[in-house]
Amino acid sequence: MPAKDLATLEAELAEIEDSLAENLEDTVLRLSDYLAAVDMVIKQTFDHRVWVKAEIRNLSSKGGHYYFELAEKDDDGKVVASCRGNLWRFKATRVLAKFERATGMALDRDLTVLLKVSAGFHAQYGFSLTIEDIDPSYTLGDLARQYAEMVDRLTGEGLLHLNQQLPSPFDIEHVLVIAPEKAAGLGDFQADADRLAKTGACHFHYHHATFQGNHAPMEIRQAIVSAQQDFYATYQRLPDLLVIIRGGGAVGDLAYLNDYELAALVAEQSVPVWVGIGHERDKVILDEVAHSSFDTPSKVIAAISTHLAQLVTQVLNYQSQIQQAANRQLQAATEQSTRQLNRIQSQTIGQLTALQKDSHFAWRSIEQSAQRQIGQAARVAKESLEQTQSAAYQQINSARNNSQDYQHTIIKSAQQQVMQAQRDTQYLRDVIVLHQPARVLKQGYAFIRDGKTNQRLTSSEQLSPDQTIKIILKDGQATAHISYVENDNIATITTDYSPN
Repeated sequence: MPAKDLATLEAELAEIEDSLAENLEDTVLRLSDYLAAVDMVIKQTFDHRVWVKAEIRNLSSKGGHYYFELAEKDDDGKVVASCRGNLWRFKATRVLAKFERATGMALDRDLTVLLKVSAGFHAQYGFSLTIEDIDPSYTLGDLARQYAEMVDRLTGEGLLHLNQQLPSPFDIEHVLVIAPEKAAGLGDFQADADRLAKTGACHFHYHHATFQGNHAPMEIRQAIVSAQQDFYATYQRLPDLLVIIRGGGAVGDLAYLNDYELAALVAEQSVPVWVGIGHERDKVILDEVAHSSFDTPSKVIAAISTHLAQLVTQVLNYQSQIQQAANRQLQAATEQSTRQLNRIQSQTIGQLTALQKDSHFAWRSIEQSAQRQIGQAARVAKESLEQTQSAAYQQINSARNNSQDYQHTIIKSAQQQVMQAQRDTQYLRDVIVLHQPARVLKQGYAFIRDGKTNQRLTSSEQLSPDQTIKIILKDGQATAHISYVENDNIATITTDYSPN
């Protein structure tokens, strides 16, 4: 019989209700009779099968039979209708096998399904639906719709590509790994990761969670949060990379990972998230929000190894470039230092040569001056000697002319005078030698000249306060300033020594 629409059913129920109301208004029934009447009415009214859309709130099995708790929710998630459903053993094997072949997943709670049902009522167990068939295509379409709605929501909230906007890590030193415990995919990943960890290039921190079942999204979220907290408590910073991996599985198993809260948490991570979910055809929502997505866990560890190898190559190139630049700068600095050293040596040699010339010139000047003074003193002594001898000869001649008697006396007197003249000459020569400027300076005496006119000063009367004078010593000269001049002609000076 064709299914009746809701309006027809309501009209028929109204007629039956009016008829029953007229016939049973004054009748007292036992509960079993009343419920039997209800069962009869349901069988007569709903004696056909219809397709009903419902959500599986709970599912259990016993003795090959499957028992459902079905519900309908409004847009706010509030349950507006619910009832029990039964899938009997003689049909369960065929219906469930068809559903699993078509969807790749097992029938489970929280799925929205399209059921072919018939109504039933039992006086002891109440109202229930007998499930005759399940349309797998509807469930697949509903999952696809939920997936699309999840993508749209993440896009509208700016989360879909949020983690992808993070820069790739420069150096991958610490990696947090979230994976099912003792899973085959984790074993493949860990085999390569252990070899990489032995080199000290990278350290892996493993945390486990269940990746299938209704509680899988919550466990994965908890594992991500606790792993980050533990790592920060130990290292006082975030890891370089968060990796979420699992091996291959059925489409239904992977469908548990299509959870909005889990996807939002992954998208909002402050570090790049690399996902390696073992599937070939379909994506899960984690692939959409992750920084990078890979087909298998093995490809994730391969990507980490490749990144580190490229980093090492890049570092070696930088090291070579730095070394070459350093060598060039060192060579340039060496050449510049050599040029500066040569220039300094040349200037120093020139200055030494000039100083030697100045010193030699000064020595020659002093020597010539002393020689001139000695020559002048010798000439004076010679002239004095000649004059004395001439006077003596004249006296001798006069005495010889005057009297022979005085000859011996005159000769003796002349000899005495000659001897005295010789002594005087020797004394004058000694005086001249003693007063030689170089000898005088060596004995601690000094010459004083005016600082402006360079005039030699010999008297305190030539001194005045605030006057600048030069003091010439044996090995240099000093500049001094007169503080004051005392009445006893002793000048007090302050010395600012600056040898020339």
